Amino acid sequence: MSVTPANDSAIPSLTLGRVVLTVHDLAGVKDFYERAVGLHALRSDGESAELGAGQEVLLELRVDRAARARSVGEAGLFHTAFLLPERANLGSWVHHAIERQIPVSGLADHLVSEAIYLNDPEGNGVEIYADRPRSEWRWTKGEVAMSTAPLDVNSLVVSGQGRRWTGAPDGTIVGHVHLQVGALDKAEAFYRDELGFDVTCHYPGATFYAVDGYHHHVATNVWNSRGAGRRQLPSTGLAEFEIRMTDERRSKVKVTRSVELLAGQGRGEELVVDDPWGTRIRIIRSLG
Repeated sequence: MSVTPANDSAIPSLTLGRVVLTVHDLAGVKDFYERAVGLHALRSDGESAELGAGQEVLLELRVDRAARARSVGEAGLFHTAFLLPERANLGSWVHHAIERQIPVSGLADHLVSEAIYLNDPEGNGVEIYADRPRSEWRWTKGEVAMSTAPLDVNSLVVSGQGRRWTGAPDGTIVGHVHLQVGALDKAEAFYRDELGFDVTCHYPGATFYAVDGYHHHVATNVWNSRGAGRRQLPSTGLAEFEIRMTDERRSKVKVTRSVELLAGQGRGEELVVDDPWGTRIRIIRSLG
């Protein structure tokens, strides 16, 4: 399938909504996403919490103290990637991380984006990133060039222009969700053939998917989880994530496995489906 590079002015036919995590320590994990990542608490009680940017919920935490602790070799979440509106925002966050001595697990220049990685207290991966201008992305035969090159941290700090980090700015979104799966061919058969994503990049041990010419909305890898079977729930980690689609985009979904069609609590009709490893995806109608 041919991929057309994105048009910045086009209205997206697909965006990601909230990511939902099951946790043991609600207070501790919530504090991490506020203090380290910069999400703002929007609602919280003793059983769950919603965090985000502006009034947009990006992350929901649900406590289940009886849930099994997920191991690193299982299918499920690799990381949730929070996309900042501008490179300068990422520079401000880097200065904040240095000042607060926030531990990071990785730094990378992916050619299409600049990214910093960390882990929450229960081992859920987090990426904080900013996209490079789309005019700089290089496409060849329908796939975008991506790499894992050293990140110029000093340049990022300079880009922050001395602006103090005050938390995730309005316009911060979940840019992509990266998943651990048991097999890449089965993942492609689901995310490409059933959900209608384009494959935008094949990388050693990983496949990247998107629509509208973005570099990726979803990624799947087998780096830690090759051969993993269906998830044994309930467990900590990813409970579900949301994909918002216009009617035209949703008409291209051809899910062959069992699905549920639900009333969406004020957010329109929802299509709920599990991927081959039991990761739940909630497809919500977007007016676009």
